[in-house]
Amino acid sequence: MNNRETNEGYNLSCEELERLQDVQKELISEVKRICLKNNIHFNMVGGTMLGAIRHGGYIPWDDDADIGFLRTEYEKFRKACKTDLNHEKYYMQDLRDTEGYRWGYGKLRKKGTEFIRLNQEFMPYEQGIFIDLMPFDNVPDHIVLRKIHFIKCFIYRKFFWSKVGAQSESNRFIRIIYKLMSYVPMRVLVDRYQRFIDAGQKKKTKLVRILTFPTPKGVCGYERKWYIKLTKYRFDELVLPGARDYDGYLTVKYGNYMEMPPAEKRKTHPVSKIRF
Repeated sequence: MNNRETNEGYNLSCEELERLQDVQKELISEVKRICLKNNIHFNMVGGTMLGAIRHGGYIPWDDDADIGFLRTEYEKFRKACKTDLNHEKYYMQDLRDTEGYRWGYGKLRKKGTEFIRLNQEFMPYEQGIFIDLMPFDNVPDHIVLRKIHFIKCFIYRKFFWSKVGAQSESNRFIRIIYKLMSYVPMRVLVDRYQRFIDAGQKKKTKLVRILTFPTPKGVCGYERKWYIKLTKYRFDELVLPGARDYDGYLTVKYGNYMEMPPAEKRKTHPVSKIRF
């Protein structure tokens, strides 16, 4: 079945999940093609990197894919997409280019498809099958500035999320707060966020992070070397770059990463509609 829709959401069937992963690998191949053509450095991050090490490809129940770039490389990729992306088949979304988009990182999507997560049906932009494009920005070296930076990241993340939280948050009081936050004009929020990004680019730091994506408890960022010192790994039929020190990265990210989670935690995101 390739077209299902419900107001309550559902978990993907095994067949749907396999087809979804195939489309995402197609998108990853397009990223790789553009990056090789333009000498842009990228690498697997998050669950994609974990899957490559623990499973030799996708985590069997994973329904997304994460590709990371240091900020300078991300901006090169965003620019290259304007000329080198196969626009007949794919499109890239970013805060600065896509009206109504509310994520602090980019997405590459396939045209002619739909993949709508539960509670995001109302978002005013195209929602095709996608992979996440994660820019990693500097984290201050000074411990006090690092804590302030962490708080700012949290605040920006909540402002971007507020449009969804205003409709999906179960706590009525928090839902009202999200509703009030969602009234901040996106042009104001994006402008302030861009200034926050630019201010952090003045010098290289030991740690980097995705500014609007949560980090594990007690972790303010990740070692820069994990995005510079790379080697190649098999990811199903693809060969993709990832951290040479994968053990250091995955341990910080997931703890005992080789231990499989219990069956009840092996879940996909609830989906309201998918069309291939």
